[in-house]
Formats: sequence, C-alpha cells, structure tokens
Amino acid sequence: MNANTAHGDFARGVTLMHEGDAAGAMAAFEAALGADPTLLEAHVNLGLLWAERDFARSQQHYLSAIGLDPHRIDAYLHLGALLASRKHFAEAEQRYHQALAIDPDSAPALSNMGVLFASSGRPEQALACYRAAIAIAPDYQRARFNLSYLLLRQGDLAAGWRAFESRSWYAGMAAYFHFPRWDGEALAGKSLLISVEAGHGDMIQFCRYATLAKARGAARVGLVCHDGLKRLFGSLAGVDALYALGEAVPREGWDYWTPPLSMPYHCATTLATIPAHLPYLAPSMADCARLAPLLAAGPQLRVGLVWQGNPQFDNDGDRSIASLATLAPLATVADVRFFSLQKGAGAAQAAAADWLDDLAPAIDDFADTAALIAGLDLVIAVDTAVAHLAGALGKPCWLLLPAYQTDWRWLTGRDDTPWYPGVMRLFRQPQSGQWDSVVEAVRQALVQRVALSIAVKGQ
Repeated sequence: MNANTAHGDFARGVTLMHEGDAAGAMAAFEAALGADPTLLEAHVNLGLLWAERDFARSQQHYLSAIGLDPHRIDAYLHLGALLASRKHFAEAEQRYHQALAIDPDSAPALSNMGVLFASSGRPEQALACYRAAIAIAPDYQRARFNLSYLLLRQGDLAAGWRAFESRSWYAGMAAYFHFPRWDGEALAGKSLLISVEAGHGDMIQFCRYATLAKARGAARVGLVCHDGLKRLFGSLAGVDALYALGEAVPREGWDYWTPPLSMPYHCATTLATIPAHLPYLAPSMADCARLAPLLAAGPQLRVGLVWQGNPQFDNDGDRSIASLATLAPLATVADVRFFSLQKGAGAAQAAAADWLDDLAPAIDDFADTAALIAGLDLVIAVDTAVAHLAGALGKPCWLLLPAYQTDWRWLTGRDDTPWYPGVMRLFRQPQSGQWDSVVEAVRQALVQRVALSIAVKGQ
C-alpha cells in the first residue's frame, strides 16, 4: 500500500473527472485503488463513472465502498439510484431504507425515495417523502424540483409551477443577460425577452406564452429559440424579435428576460386557464406548395409516423419505440398511406421499410415538418417535439405514452390533454414496456377513423 501514490492518483482522477475526461479519470482511480484498495472515495467515483457504461461494475464499486464503511450514506444513495435506473425497485428501496436507517433526517435519501415511489406508481408515498425532505431542509432544491413533477402530473398546477421554479438549468442564461429576470411584474409598456429552455418540444409547447405576454400589454416581445425552430416561430403572433441560438442575442436593451417554462407560474396558469387557442403556429404557403407533391393526394388516409425521440433525453429508452417493426400491424389497415416524419435516431429504419414513404430527406427544420404535417390527415407519434408541433398546428395527433415516468404535462389517467384540446388523443401503456397493446389499440382506432372518413366522403 502506498498512500501518497494513491492520493496523488485520486487527486488526478478528480481533476480529470471535472474536466469531462471520463476514461482518464477512471484510469486514475483504478491506479489509486491499485496503490490503496481501501480508498473508499475512489470506489464511489468509479461507481458514478461506470453507472451508464457497465451496471455490474458500477454496483460492485458501490458495494465495495459500503463494505469499507457501512455508514457511508452517499454510497447507499448512489447504489439505490443505480438500481432504480434499471427498474430494480425493490432492491433500490432496500438501499434507501438502509440510508435512512443511518440518518432518518437525510433530505437526499427522502427525496430519492420519493422519486422511487413516483416512478413505481406510488404517488401518495412519493408526496409524503418530498414533503418530509423539504420540512427537514427547506433549501434543498432537488426535493422541490422532484415534487414539482408529481404535482404537475396530478394537475395541481399552481403548486407545481411554484415548486418547478426550483430548477436551475437556466443558470447560464441568468448570467448572460444584463437586465433583470421577470418576476411577474406588470408588462404594460415593457419589453420582455423569452429565453430558450430545454428541448424543441418544450419550446413548441410554451412559445404560446409570447402571444400571451403581448396580450398583457408588453410593448415588445422577443424569443430565443433553437436554430431549427426559427423559421417556424416566424408564424407566432406577438413576437417582435426572434433570435436563434448562436446568433447575436442581446445582453442589454430589454426590461426583463424569462425562461419560457416560468411563464405559466407568473401567469397563474391552471388547468382551466391554459392558453390553448389552436393553431398558434402555421407553415408557410411556399413550403406547403413546395412539399405537397411528396404527399400525392389520393383516396387513402394520410398518416405521419414518429417512433423515436432524442436518445439524450433521460427517459428516451421508455418513451421511444426501439423498432419500427413494432408499428407494422398498422400497415394492415386498408386505405391508409403512411409517411415517416422520423429524423435522427430511427430514420434509417424508415428507409428500409416498404410500407411507408420516407420524408426525412425533405426535412431540414421544423418549418419543413410543419408544412408536411399540414398535408396529412393524422400524426401518430411517441412523446417527441413532432407531437407538440402537430398539436400547435391544430392537426389531429395520436400520442403514444410510456407507463414509466410519463411526462408530467400529460397528467394522469386522461386520454386527452388541455394543452392541445380537441386535436390530441393519448394512448397509454398499461404497463412499462408494453407497446404491443398500445399499437393494437391504435390499429383499431385507425380502422374506425378510416370507416368514418369513407362514410363522410360518401355523403
């Protein structure tokens, strides 16, 4: 055992870990353990680094840390989170109970237990855990953030938006702007710049609040968005200035800035007051004319499909359908022509399928997607930005939802949504991973939709 060598390698590993060099950090921590196998912190850090790469190795390092110090609470919490991420809920719960046995007043342990309960369908127990964590540590923002998802999913928007303000992922924007963040002050005669936040789907869903800000009297409203959304957002009413990420976004010259997902809180949005006047986005006539030949009018019902989202999204493995073949039963429905709107992950599957037309080569941005959707009769999609786009365009959309960690915005137990009323229908998995029953329900609904379409045309 060489303590000096071990601690030197460990310090080097920590530096590399902070710099984002995972491979270098792992090698340094392994070297530290080679010099001193009892270096507990090296085991914990290797557990973290292996978590998304090798479940067994990650688990073993956490167990080694616990073996070295059975009272090391963070090792139990990390191990519980690892187990929960693989849906080993009973084992994860056991590890969290062990952490709470060490410290019954551990807010992180209570918050983690709450996430476990929420993810495994026990919302009331989750709520109790979050409340307990916040009572013990009122400034523990992670517990408030986790609570917000549960409250919003349950439809308690007032409390949910308030708790959601605990998120911190927009800190970069807060440091960038040299004017104050909007805190609900009167907007009459003022200028408001709405920043980019989260993903494309979030921006499509919440860009509607720019129009609401103008209706509240704002003299000038600006919007920052992803580059792929800029052309599309040119159709949004009430926006005076539009900036894409990477462009010269002003740091001065506005009265306020705000993250878009904070606007529902400051606008006191409830289920009854969601601004849902559809459509609030529109494709350009030129784009529609240019792309219309790809949809060749005919007697069939024209249906767009999207089955995979961004693989970087935390719950993408559950919200996305791994194989287009899972949707193949839909192809048995007569008088339907299918079109793939799939970009990125999964797009190659469309090119290889003989039962649908691949539109991906014609899509450069969301304005193109909007023009194509305008020429369809229906969009069937998993929980991705395209589903939000269809809703914002007022196009009928059937949304396929996972049972595990269903996104909060789709609420609980509903087959419709107040965010896109009258145009979006929700199809939910009965149990985690069961897409076949969802596809069968969609197939039957599609048969009915075709029959209705034929009956209407025959009148």
